[in-house]
Amino acid sequence: MTYTPKSEFLTVMLERGFVADCTDYEAFDKALCDGVVPGYIGFDATAKSLHVGSLIQIMMLRWLQKTGHKPITLMGGGTTKVGDPSFRADERPLLTNDQIDANIDGIKQVFAKYLDYGDEGTGALMLNNAEWLDELNYLTFLRDIGRHFSVNRMLSFESVKSRLDREQSLSFLEFNYMILQAYDFLEINRRYGCLVQFGGSDQWGNIVNGIDLTRRVDETQIFGLTSPLLTTSDGKKMGKSADGAVWLNADMRSPYEFWQFWRNTTDADVGRFLKLYTEMPVDECDRLGALAGSEINEAKIILANAVTTLCHGADAAATAEATAREVFEKGGVGDDLPTVTLTSEDLGDGISIVQLIVKTGLAKSGKDAKRLIKENGAKLDDAPLTNAGLMIDAAALASPIKLSAGKKRHALVQLDG
Repeated sequence: MTYTPKSEFLTVMLERGFVADCTDYEAFDKALCDGVVPGYIGFDATAKSLHVGSLIQIMMLRWLQKTGHKPITLMGGGTTKVGDPSFRADERPLLTNDQIDANIDGIKQVFAKYLDYGDEGTGALMLNNAEWLDELNYLTFLRDIGRHFSVNRMLSFESVKSRLDREQSLSFLEFNYMILQAYDFLEINRRYGCLVQFGGSDQWGNIVNGIDLTRRVDETQIFGLTSPLLTTSDGKKMGKSADGAVWLNADMRSPYEFWQFWRNTTDADVGRFLKLYTEMPVDECDRLGALAGSEINEAKIILANAVTTLCHGADAAATAEATAREVFEKGGVGDDLPTVTLTSEDLGDGISIVQLIVKTGLAKSGKDAKRLIKENGAKLDDAPLTNAGLMIDAAALASPIKLSAGKKRHALVQLDG
């Protein structure tokens, strides 16, 4: 991208690597220079927490507010009932209203850590599209909104085309999703003067639909800006780890495990992730990312501390680092490791080491646990674990035991009481 912006927000976005594409750089840049620009991102409530894959979007909203503009977080209470088909091989499972509401309550927890909410000035807004989507009259919606959409054009969007090219079913329900998302943009523009929608690059077609609809219906110019779909340098999808999604809510992923995810960043990603997920100056991000040898490990600790501080607070970051140093550098147990507490009923006459490895989440199944032991990847209290038939009884749990999978994943097992 060769465009040189005048606005602080667009400058930050381009310098730090947030931008995949923009519908009109020059006009959007002018709007940012002319006054406070409200901008939104929609988050469907498909789980009780967002994961690291959504963090780039949250950071975009944070930078929008820090540079003098107004972020809007849109909860998809309405669109979740349909399900976004973008680049999915199958239809999302339909959730009940109660499940959606519970998920929204969980998702809301993270935003207050990144944004300052308030109705005035640049205060962030929290909206729910069920407010207008639940009240739609189907025939009126078809006549007033549906007529502006070309099925031919909708079929050409990559998110739909890729599904059809694989001869996988796309339900009529899912096909409506892009119309509803476009209508969201129109409504938020009408109600709150929202001028820009952000999203991952897989949302480009949906965002453009909203821009076109608003231009056709209200003759208003609005904008779209997308971020790249991130993968790590080794090709893995951002937000996933060896043991599943890296959730942002502490009750679904402990602050220590969250911190450890960032500490385990591959060397080649450190500089890029510092720019995207922290607020450190770009020059310092580049300097740290260029370090080599043992020095890059200290840069990873800086990354882990900065990201964890934003998400879980400075105390959680400091505790996680202290635990990691205790475990890795001193061979200790650490106070903040993921912990499984067994009752005497759980333990009975004894429990197999394979079951314990699965209970701690260090392996997904007994088969995986046995393979881990066979391949010399498991340790018990830092000693190699070679006996997959080992039974652990109350005497063995007189004090907590530490289980390890490889060099970087650890957990404690203790007996209740």
